[in-house]
Amino acid sequence: MKSFLVILLIASLLIVVGCGSDLLKDPYYSIPKKLTTNVAHNFKGKVIIIGAGAAGLSAANVLENSNVDYKILEATDRYGGRIKMNDSFADFPIDLGAEWIHNKKAILNRLNGKDGNEPSEDVILYQPRDIYLWDGETYSEMPKGEVDEMYTVLKEYKFKNATWYQFIDNYFAQNVKQNIVYNSPVISINYEGNQVVVTTKNGEKHTADKVIITVSIGVLKSNAIAFEPALPAKKIAAINSVVFPRGFKLFLKFSEKFYPDMIMSETEVGEKTYYDVAYHKDKDNHILGLLSTGTTAEAYYKLGSKEEIVAAVLKELDIIFEGKASQYYSGTYVLKDWGRQAFTLGTWTEGFDEDLYDSLLQSLDNKVYFAGETFGGVYNSTVHGAIISGNKQAIEMLKNR
Repeated sequence: MKSFLVILLIASLLIVVGCGSDLLKDPYYSIPKKLTTNVAHNFKGKVIIIGAGAAGLSAANVLENSNVDYKILEATDRYGGRIKMNDSFADFPIDLGAEWIHNKKAILNRLNGKDGNEPSEDVILYQPRDIYLWDGETYSEMPKGEVDEMYTVLKEYKFKNATWYQFIDNYFAQNVKQNIVYNSPVISINYEGNQVVVTTKNGEKHTADKVIITVSIGVLKSNAIAFEPALPAKKIAAINSVVFPRGFKLFLKFSEKFYPDMIMSETEVGEKTYYDVAYHKDKDNHILGLLSTGTTAEAYYKLGSKEEIVAAVLKELDIIFEGKASQYYSGTYVLKDWGRQAFTLGTWTEGFDEDLYDSLLQSLDNKVYFAGETFGGVYNSTVHGAIISGNKQAIEMLKNR
């Protein structure tokens, strides 16, 4: 079996590096101490942002603070994208989507414009020590030496009493949500004229001088949006090169904690990890999470319903823990399926063709720009990467005449 330490080290490098950068450079130090959100410009036109996730809201804040006429077309009835919260399942709020802060905790202040390195939000240093490995037959503890070595490279945090959704809501959405048009999935973008015409599923046409697309790479890969003229061949190849596995997050409530901090399984593509969602949150509820993407998620999908997936997970846990899962299961769960959600169609970016990355970032005739976690450069696959990407593309758009 491949060393799980090697797997995690590779994963951590993918999280913070992404596209052919110097692997020895800490990307944190290349992030501005404060994101620029007020830009001097000569732009007089209108802008449409497609998608109200972290990148779209970040881009909108630049436009709002720079006195630009804009609106956001959001396919669903809510903002946040792959950032979503459930505050009723447990005695603490749960991140149904993005959950970890894959960087130093001071990154939060660099995103929200506050001074200092200590964020106002309470955060937890996420370094579980009680880690086990499961290959479907053997359940064994991860050697402490490997755990220690892993944390010399990998450092990340989680919110203690809040979520990424609340962070995005407080610092990005509140300033721009009045300009969001909900239930407006975009089906075509025509950029051949002087202006860009964006058509939504209900037949409405919106005209703008510039457009920033922040939909997930899964939506772009699915060709759900038609482009006129068609996308350049290199852009199509770059989009198709992105590894964006489907997957879900499952949360199970138990009356007792019978499981360790984390259980990891090796997978061909993606990951399968059980984890104590209440880790260091000092709460009474016992919530075990399952993050399943790629190979294992596809296998779960074949079972059919959510109930059948939950039953399979409980059966596996009963094998590992000699029936304790069924004994202590409360009968309640939450399953958020990002992989089959029509306006997401995946989880997060796991890789791409580095030789095509410049084509992935390239705008269409300086009229249509692309932003999101996939387009975050050295910060891709992260929430802060999405925020930085939206901010950067909005500024680039305003300055590029």
